[in-house]
Amino acid sequence: MNVTPAPAALARRPQKLPRPNDACWCGSGKKYKKCHSEDDADARRDEKKRLEANRVRPGHLSPMRTVPPHILRPDYAETGVPGRGSGRLFRTPEELPRMRRACQAAAKLLRLAGEQVKPGVTTDQIDAFVHQTTIDLGGYPSTLNYRGYKKSLCTSVNEIICHGIPDDRALVDGDIVNLDVTIFLDGFHGDTNATFLVGTVDEESRELVRVTRECLMLGVEAVKPGRPVSDIGRAIEQHASKHGYGVVRSYCGHGIGDTFHANLQVPHYFDPRATTRLEPGMTFTIEPMISLGTWEDTVWDDGWTAVTKDLKRSAQFEHTVLVTEAGVEILTVE
Repeated sequence: MNVTPAPAALARRPQKLPRPNDACWCGSGKKYKKCHSEDDADARRDEKKRLEANRVRPGHLSPMRTVPPHILRPDYAETGVPGRGSGRLFRTPEELPRMRRACQAAAKLLRLAGEQVKPGVTTDQIDAFVHQTTIDLGGYPSTLNYRGYKKSLCTSVNEIICHGIPDDRALVDGDIVNLDVTIFLDGFHGDTNATFLVGTVDEESRELVRVTRECLMLGVEAVKPGRPVSDIGRAIEQHASKHGYGVVRSYCGHGIGDTFHANLQVPHYFDPRATTRLEPGMTFTIEPMISLGTWEDTVWDDGWTAVTKDLKRSAQFEHTVLVTEAGVEILTVE
């Protein structure tokens, strides 16, 4: 799974190549078809082979872990089928302290999980750590048996966009890995994630991670009472596009509270149909997934693991937020 860096010449090429009779991107003044067209075609083929050879492949899964009986469970813990919960998008003043505790616990959990990331550590070992730490915090790992998911967090490596399943694959120097943790505590869910660097990571991937974090924060800053949800995606997409990155469209932020996934959807690209007005008391996640290449994805046969269609790397960051009278409060902080 060690990844060979892309050739420097390929890294200089623009994402969108000229048409045959347009001027070449290199500045020679020649038509593209007479200049770099053949070289680009060869480079694209080589890059495709490189990505295919180094793609992440599924490993072996350990048995599903158990949770002690004294831990409060969400409604799907035994059946795998989530109920509707209250279905409310708004938290009452009495609920907010409990919601804050859950989100603060999630933030602590993510920080501690991130400290486990290093070459040689398997994602299953990180899952075991998160599982036990969640219990030690008095909570239930929200992903465990949610719609049949067998693990206590999602671990998404390199081209995996989201919902990667922890297994026996060891992280290697140069990887990037997203850890997505959610804890059910005091009857509420706290949800957060971040992308971590494994050892020495190439500059292209480091830049992707940096910009993705910026996309999250710009999305958070766009939250204002009275404004439509689409403002969030607009802010994120503008920043990602400026850097030539793709914004994954198949997955979005969501309402959250006593229900893991409430009805509100928060696109991370500009969608004029996202007209719901933000109001004080709403709690939801913002979790942009940004890719080096295409925004399109495919899903492995396990029904969970989403990967970029072109196998280029993807990064993600997430916060759970509360709409306030003055703007927004990030809940997933310690």
